[in-house]
Amino acid sequence: MFKLKNHRLFTLSLVILASLSLGLAGCGTSTAPKATSDTPAKTVLKVGATPIPHAEILEYVKPALAKEGIDLKIVSYTDYVRPNLDLDSGDIDANFFQHTPYLDSFNKDHNLNLVSIAKIHIEPMGVYSKKITKIGQFKNGDTIAIPNDPSNGGRALALLAKAGLLQLKDGVGIKGTVNDIVGNPKQLKITPIDAPQLPRVLQDPKVVGAVINTNYALEGGLNPIKDSLFTEDKDSPYANILVVKDSRKSDPALQKLAKALTSPDVKKFIEDKYKGSIVPAF
Repeated sequence: MFKLKNHRLFTLSLVILASLSLGLAGCGTSTAPKATSDTPAKTVLKVGATPIPHAEILEYVKPALAKEGIDLKIVSYTDYVRPNLDLDSGDIDANFFQHTPYLDSFNKDHNLNLVSIAKIHIEPMGVYSKKITKIGQFKNGDTIAIPNDPSNGGRALALLAKAGLLQLKDGVGIKGTVNDIVGNPKQLKITPIDAPQLPRVLQDPKVVGAVINTNYALEGGLNPIKDSLFTEDKDSPYANILVVKDSRKSDPALQKLAKALTSPDVKKFIEDKYKGSIVPAF
């Protein structure tokens, strides 16, 4: 009898333990898939950008991208060279700072294969001065600084020609250089310098004016609408673009980034924040 009783107790204990194990196992299987679906793995995207307005626009789309499973990391640049070189080397996944003519020129000069996957906004280039208030007030021999990179330099010369200050060889368009100036009635001195330095050179007593890209104008505290003496038309073809390596142009995460940057919300953000100094290109 004693052995039989002990055998029954032992059997009952096994049944209870088995039931507890099944219950615990059931709890585990009901919660594990939910945790996985609620917290998907994030895809990290590193995007190079100049601070204003590019990085500001990227900051704006961060929350929307987070909902898409993308952790956006913004890498700040203050020049026009490193962002493309770092993109080609794989240090960043995309960049947002340039227009197509500059990209085409850079690809050719450095034998790269970078491509645009979205047009975001237009930054009209303008002529600025701290010493005069009208474009017609430039005097004989005055110095005007322009960007020293080929595409923006040619664009600046074309703008000065449109303002009536210079005449360029027929057909050079935005590809002109200082050697293509065939008419300069006021004998203006055209001085190419690094684009980021342009707002600062306005303080130089020897520099009367400068042709400045809008992003650097904004960084320098200049309002393109109020402060420029002359500016490109709002239909300027120089849309700033999202650029990636050609081999990754179909990458789903990068396509999500392109979609976010061309959303109706971003269009409204650009219009509200920059009030015409920067214009959506989509």
